[in-house]
Amino acid sequence: MTDRHRHTLAASGLRKHYDQVRAVDKVDLLIVPGEVVALLGPNGAGKSTTIDMILGLTRPDAGEVRLLGRAPRDAIREGAVGVMLQDPALLDDVNVRETVAMIASLHRAPMAVEEALRRAGVEDLGARRCAKLSGGEKQRVRFAMALVSDPDLLVLDEPTSAMDVGSRRELWRSMLAFTGTGRTVLFATHYLEEAEAYADRVVLMRAGRIVADGPVARVTAEVSGRTVRAVVPGARLPELRALPGVMGAELRGDRAEIRCADSDAVLRELLTRYPGTGDIEVGTLGLEEAFLALTSRSAEAAS
Repeated sequence: MTDRHRHTLAASGLRKHYDQVRAVDKVDLLIVPGEVVALLGPNGAGKSTTIDMILGLTRPDAGEVRLLGRAPRDAIREGAVGVMLQDPALLDDVNVRETVAMIASLHRAPMAVEEALRRAGVEDLGARRCAKLSGGEKQRVRFAMALVSDPDLLVLDEPTSAMDVGSRRELWRSMLAFTGTGRTVLFATHYLEEAEAYADRVVLMRAGRIVADGPVARVTAEVSGRTVRAVVPGARLPELRALPGVMGAELRGDRAEIRCADSDAVLRELLTRYPGTGDIEVGTLGLEEAFLALTSRSAEAAS
């Protein structure tokens, strides 16, 4: 039997129902120290409810959560868990340094305030009142607030919303440096490219259940497919979608993009039916395609 106390996060059998809606239904999740785990899913998949139960903000109808071998509220109270939820309010008339210092004062052994500001990339904003911050700057201040307890686990809900591309990259550099010391990050995001670029592991949710869990390469392999892109003069979309083994197709002018199980077979058919086919590219399905395929597949199975 697995020693679940060796895991940073151990959740088993989590359920949360609201009347007839199964917001979370039999979710099991284990995360080991040092992992960066992305929690993905469409709206209503159960991501936020799962995070709320992990943090002890919502009581599950069934199941159990342990963070670092402790009850969630105990782990958070002891400063072992840093949390960054979506759009928590900041005090407009308090400056950035004072805001982070207030959070630090709640913990027994916090990180130095200036260190938290530096790690979050807001050391130059310390004297600025929170009312004067942009949306991206507020997100980085919230990240400093999550870091200042010097936690072993960071739980982040849409951490880079309202950030420009440069700010997002800087925040991710900070997070990866954080995990390089053996710490752990669980984040929910709708930026699939972030999960693909930065997560060690992705957990896909649909209709309250986990439909895939593993490294990006393994999750995309579950779809077992390829993407064929080519210029196909004279092609019609219904004909492309009717080719053997095709899971989906798009057509913009003469440029076709075909998702398929067997790219060799599709290429043979294309070249036979459309001899003018050219500018051919074949690639594996990425995380976005896997996400759409897996969540759609689970929705069809549930219907």
